Amino acid sequence: MRFIVKVLVATAISRSRTVDQRGLFVSIESSQVMKALAIVGAGQHGRVVAECAELLGCRRISLFFVDGAPAHSFDPWKLEGSESDLVARPDDFPTFFVAIGDNNKRLAAHARLKSIGLASTTLVHPRATISSYSKIGEGSVVLAGACVVIGAQVGEAVIINTAASVDHDCVLENGVHVSPGAHLAGSVTVGERSWIGIGAVVRQGVSIGRDAVIGAGAVVVADVADGVTVVGNPARPLEP
Repeated sequence: MRFIVKVLVATAISRSRTVDQRGLFVSIESSQVMKALAIVGAGQHGRVVAECAELLGCRRISLFFVDGAPAHSFDPWKLEGSESDLVARPDDFPTFFVAIGDNNKRLAAHARLKSIGLASTTLVHPRATISSYSKIGEGSVVLAGACVVIGAQVGEAVIINTAASVDHDCVLENGVHVSPGAHLAGSVTVGERSWIGIGAVVRQGVSIGRDAVIGAGAVVVADVADGVTVVGNPARPLEP
């Protein structure tokens, strides 16, 4: 299977560069995809994503709040309206990115907008390090100081936050959030919508299920089942 994904990265060249090796694929495209970006999620994470896009050379960034959610306006980026307003103006915003911290809501909004034909993109901060032999899915963001190593496969609508690391051959399914300073050793698997807390460490080969929560600073040395929250060193299920 050949994966194709738009990735916005800092680059001084105007041409595209594509690396395709044994099904692991990253596409780096020119600034033509950076002319206008609609960011869905007008909260604190939306501001982080907007700055990342600006550093990548995006010239027009507009924020849209999720219908029914509180919104904030962050200068110099314009708050255009709600998600419904974005849907009504597809020609004005050729590319969207969902910047919602909540894993379930982010993944749902990403799928919802794709389902009506809007185009998603992927953002890689200019100070992040990404192997050419890794895969980063649509709608994912890799922030400053983060590292994604050879063979890693990152799904859609994933957040790899500041200074986090995803080592060789890890698999992150859709909607995962790897918090700042968290580290995944080689061949770790993380299920959909799971959250790896700030500063957590996960031993090589560990499998983390769907909708799991790894507490801040936890040291995970054994598999974690679906929907389980673990904390501590070594990490153990949180008592009710």
